[in-house]
Amino acid sequence: MISTGLHMAIPDGFEVQMRPRSGLALKHGITLPNSPGTIDSDYRGVVGVILLNAGAEPFEVTHGMRIAQMVVAPVVRATFCVADDLENTVRDVGGFGSTGA
Repeated sequence: MISTGLHMAIPDGFEVQMRPRSGLALKHGITLPNSPGTIDSDYRGVVGVILLNAGAEPFEVTHGMRIAQMVVAPVVRATFCVADDLENTVRDVGGFGSTGA
């Protein structure tokens, strides 16, 4: 976990997503294993970024380095209910790879 030193007050109904930077992934194998990482609107602690070095060489993170991207996104809140039956679909109960993709 790399500390950014940042604290945020994210408005209710939004989240911040932390995403890897494509250049670091391509050139050094540096990525975020839980991408996108979510920072909830009620979190007030310091923001950290979990980095994974999937490359062959050691990678040093230095102060001021751009190691991730933040995206502010709306959060859709769903309501769930218990149902006795579900509508059938073309895929229905087909599992992994059943769509032909």
